[in-house]
Parts: sequence; structure tokens; C-alpha cells
Amino acid sequence: MRIGSQGPGGRAGAVCAAMAWLWLGTGPALPQGLSGALVTDAIVADIRAHLDTEIVLRSVANQNRARSGISPAEVERLDTQWRAELKSPAKPLIAATLANPLSNYLTRLQAHSLGLYCEIIVMDAYGLNVAQSNITSDYWQGDEAKWQRTYSVGPGTVFIDDAEWNDESKTWRAQVNLTIESPGEGVIGAATFEINLTELQRRERAQ
Repeated sequence: MRIGSQGPGGRAGAVCAAMAWLWLGTGPALPQGLSGALVTDAIVADIRAHLDTEIVLRSVANQNRARSGISPAEVERLDTQWRAELKSPAKPLIAATLANPLSNYLTRLQAHSLGLYCEIIVMDAYGLNVAQSNITSDYWQGDEAKWQRTYSVGPGTVFIDDAEWNDESKTWRAQVNLTIESPGEGVIGAATFEINLTELQRRERAQ
């Protein structure tokens, strides 16, 4: 779980000059707000374009209808089931979610990004996973900043979390979290795109 400090709003359009030293390595301490300097308005617009598609909007709307009136106890039960399935050979809930059309779409987006997107999650109006590109550690995101600081805030919200070092891949990453909006319905869900900041900086420098 990641709890960041940057609020919603537009991102700076240029790469911060202070980040010129960032390379693969041992994970130096990052200045506060690095993710906001690297993730530009154009990148956020590209992410929104991926979300403003029929497969995303329809999948989220369908799950909202299917989960309408869900109780907190049922949310907890589903989340507990998901976490139990992570350790079990039988994974009916995980398998059904990863096999749905939207998860397939997100997996292709991640693959086609060529290393820029590390993980993509789409959530419904209750903070439950609709789909994801990778297996997540839990099924309910409603207690996390990725949902609380997007869906609960309102239309057009973008929340970029603090950068974190991924020791396995030796890269810096940050989560870009934003609302999913349907024409005539407003905010229907939220999404998280985990961005590989090391790869993003490499691309910026190569231009």
C-alpha cells in the first residue's frame, strides 16, 4: 500500500532538472515530489485516452450494477477470499478477474508500453478490482489512497503518489491514480497506472 502526499491536479510539463542524476543503482533518496516532475500532462492525457474506451467504461459500469448495494461485510469477504487464494492452488476469484476482457486489455496495454507501465488496476465505485494487468495483493482498494484520493474527490482528479524504489528491478516507480468518468454518469470508478520513472527519464533524455 502506498500513501502519497501530492494532491490532485495537473502535472508540470517539464522534467525537473534536479533529477538529472537518477539512474539505475542502489536507490538513492528521492526529493519529495519527483513523480510530479516526471509525469507530464501529456502522459496523464495518454492514460485517460486508454481509459476513455468502451471496454473500460462498460466493464466498470457492469460491475457497479452487479455490486449495487454490496455490504461492507461482503466487501470484506471478497477481499479475504482474494488474499486467501493467493496462497491456494485454487483461485476462482483471481482467475475469473484476470481472465475477463478488461484484464486482457490492460495486460496488452502494459506489454505495448515497453516497460513504461509496471502495473494497471481498474476499480469500481466500491473500490473493488474490476480488472488488472498483474495479480494484486488484495481485491479491495477502497482503504487506499489510489481510490480515496480519486473516486472520493470527484471528476478530473489525478493523484500521483510518491516515488518508490523497486529493488527487484532496480527502478524508481510511482503510481498515477485517476478517476474514470462516463458521459452522463460522472465518476464511475478509478484507475492506477504504476509508472517506471527510470524508464520515463531514459526516454526523456533520449529525445
